[in-house]
Order: sequence, then C-alpha cells, then structure tokens
Amino acid sequence: MLASRVVARSARVAAPRISLAATRGYAEPAKAAQNTKPPVPLYGLDGTYASALYTASAKQGSLDSVSKALENLHHTFKRDPQLQTILTAPTLSVSDKKQIVAEIQKSTNVQDKQDTLKNFFLTLADNNRLNVLEGVCEKFGTLMSAARGEVEMTITSAAPLDQKVVRQLESAVSKSQYVGQGKKLKVVPKVNPDIRGGLVVEIGDRTIDLSVSAKMARMNKLLSETL
Repeated sequence: MLASRVVARSARVAAPRISLAATRGYAEPAKAAQNTKPPVPLYGLDGTYASALYTASAKQGSLDSVSKALENLHHTFKRDPQLQTILTAPTLSVSDKKQIVAEIQKSTNVQDKQDTLKNFFLTLADNNRLNVLEGVCEKFGTLMSAARGEVEMTITSAAPLDQKVVRQLESAVSKSQYVGQGKKLKVVPKVNPDIRGGLVVEIGDRTIDLSVSAKMARMNKLLSETL
C-alpha cells in the first residue's frame, strides 16, 4: 500500500533537513492561453488548488494526463485510508514531504513530461497543504466533467447498488430536465451505511433524499412537535 511505502521511505531519509524554495510554479511558461479558465467556479481551499492546477495543465496541454493521474490517486486514497492520516501529520519534516511527494507521483502511473504534477505536489508540500490533496483530486474531477459537458449525478446508498439499478436510474435521469441538450450524464455511485437504506440522489444543485435516515429524522421531528 502507498501509505506503507511512504512511511518506509521517509524513515530511510538521512539527508540534511533544509527548507524548500519559498515559491514554485506549477508548470513551465504557458505554450498556449486558450481555454485555460476552469469551466465552473469551485470553493474551499481544495477547490482553489484544483482550479490553479487546471489552469496550469490547460496551458501545458496536459489536462488529460493530469486528470488521469489524479483519478488514479483518488482511487489510491479510497483503497488506502491511512495515506490521508499520514498527510495530515503535523510532525512531517521537509525531507519527509519530499519523499512523500516522490511516492505520490510514482503512484499516479502517469508520465509527467512537463513536471506539472511534481511542481504542484511540491507546492502543496511547501505550503503545508498536502492534507487537501484528496479533496483536490475530487474537485479536479468536477472540473474535468464540466469541461467535457458532463452532468454529474451522485447516487448514495447504504450498500453497493446492483448495476442494473444504476443503469435504470441513469436512463431515467438522462431523459429528464436536469440533463440539458448535448450534455452527458456521469453517474457516481457512493456508499454510506449511515443512511441505513434507501437512496440519496444529487444532481447539480438539487438533492433528492429518499434515505431511511431522512425518513426517521422527519418522523422524529413530527413526533417531537406533536407530543
């Protein structure tokens, strides 16, 4: 697992602990300035970094490779929860961060020809923001979906849904008003046992909560107001 490799590699480091450069660009000078603006506004620190990386990648013409790298890294976070714990550790030294960046970049399985990813990861390390990397991966995916004309629909269930059910929901929503003409629907299934049963469907700024937990909350509220 990546977390284990990060710990092992950091433990082997014996080089002097010196500060990294105070500033660092995400990429080399832009080759082109067309279509570099993020397609949708994002909020939060992870959104800010994701937007900056999108612009840098667009200027370098490396959006597809960066997107693939962050998608792979996002899967790594899901498979290896300990990785996020390591990235949030307050005791990380400069040497630790450099080794973590090296392992993270290696785990993406993507050739970083312009060092866009390497410089971005090092910028996060410089600014003590490696802890937002998982969020950056997710937010960058949001930007890429918007750029591709995709409308994202998140389906949250208490247990993994049968693919037949997912396809039925996808087919129904694809024909609805929530997916505009010329747009593609992207379905993102998620599992959250806390909802106890049922579904929570999110598309755009609309949320349809059909979960058991929501029904119980409404029932409890009704009882408390009645009694």
